[in-house]
Amino acid sequence: MTTPLDSGRYGTDEMRALFTDRARYQLFVRVEGALAAAQGQHGVIPAEAAEHIARQAHRHVCDLDRITEIEAMSRHELFAVVQEFAGACEPYGRYVHHGATSSDILDTTMALQLDASIGILRTRLTSLMAALRKRIGADGDQVMIGRTHGQHAQPITLGFKLAIVLDQLTRCLARLDELRGRAVMGKVAGAVGSLGGLGPSGAHVQREALERLGLPEPQICAQAVARDRFAEFVCWTALTAACLENLATEIRNLQRTEIGELAESFAEGDQIGSSAMPHKRNPVRCERICSLARLLRSTVGPALENVVSWHERDLANSANERFTLPESCVLLDEMLTTATAVVRDLKVFPDRMAENLALSRNAHLSEAVLLALVAGGMDRLAGYRLLQEASAAAVRDRRDLLAVLGEDPRVTAAVPASELTSLAKAAADVGACADLARETVTRAEAALRNPGSGGRT
Repeated sequence: MTTPLDSGRYGTDEMRALFTDRARYQLFVRVEGALAAAQGQHGVIPAEAAEHIARQAHRHVCDLDRITEIEAMSRHELFAVVQEFAGACEPYGRYVHHGATSSDILDTTMALQLDASIGILRTRLTSLMAALRKRIGADGDQVMIGRTHGQHAQPITLGFKLAIVLDQLTRCLARLDELRGRAVMGKVAGAVGSLGGLGPSGAHVQREALERLGLPEPQICAQAVARDRFAEFVCWTALTAACLENLATEIRNLQRTEIGELAESFAEGDQIGSSAMPHKRNPVRCERICSLARLLRSTVGPALENVVSWHERDLANSANERFTLPESCVLLDEMLTTATAVVRDLKVFPDRMAENLALSRNAHLSEAVLLALVAGGMDRLAGYRLLQEASAAAVRDRRDLLAVLGEDPRVTAAVPASELTSLAKAAADVGACADLARETVTRAEAALRNPGSGGRT
């Protein structure tokens, strides 16, 4: 069976390429080469053997058929790769994997994959943030009705709405820069992490091998890298996916026929909406984001359960990690790429925004009138009840709220008719939306210029 990830339906070629068997096995070999080179420097294995193995690691191309053949007999994937590579390193093949355990190679390979994945995801995230900033600059001043509980509330701007999403993503970026230093961690410390198999210079061997790979070393580690590190990353992917789902859900709602304020772009003449109804223009990309977010969240449970280990090591994490890390990376890669395309091509309909704003017949001014009544000497609760009554009458009779209020002597005694009229003139008052959006864009730009150091611990 070929899954959508295998077929290339989701995720970019760049991200998927990190998780192929060939790429993974080549990383196994790269780690073995770095380990041998470090061991040669400290006399753990002969210098000529170390040089030969390291040289072979740079040019070796894994024979996938041979590895499959060996694994069929040994039932051990890492052993199969080691044996295949050792055969290419003769007469020094016996020194390949010297003093190491499988987790040294597997976890260090995962660290390399994770580091590369984080680099790709960071690029995707910053591209989406750039698209949002550009959209805010182009259409941010468009006034629209704000909604709470699915109902008209008060006017806002499109820039304010998008800035809230940008602010979420700015935090996602900060989290990623910070967690990178904790999640990306290599390990070459032997069977239980004691460095015992690497000789008296074991600590130096680990440090130098990992430095050759561009990875940090843990301060202390059992046989496997502690899984709280990977769990934090998977939780970050799920949280970021939730933020993307929030954006996609909002666009889907605003593309409803009854609202029609925003819409995904549609390739006229080529794209199909509904196979049965030619008039349909479905928000399929936003729906894809929401759908994949549900799947991505399912990787969090196994990642958290993998934090638990029997003693210094067991394999209860191993099989599910073949799914959780690749899936979380590829799915989020797809979601970020799709969201960026949606924002870049987003269709904005100011006329519909104005029409929908007018639908409230100035009901959104109820708070402004309440404040004016209180300032005019009316008890706040009395004013609130009065406005509830007037609002219900305005809806029932399909009249303007201010017209109804202007006929009530209790209102005009506290707020002159001219003042009510002035409130109507300010019907599109959006408060500090413009300033808040601008400040959010400035913060996002600062975060991009000055990424967190992500100090590794």
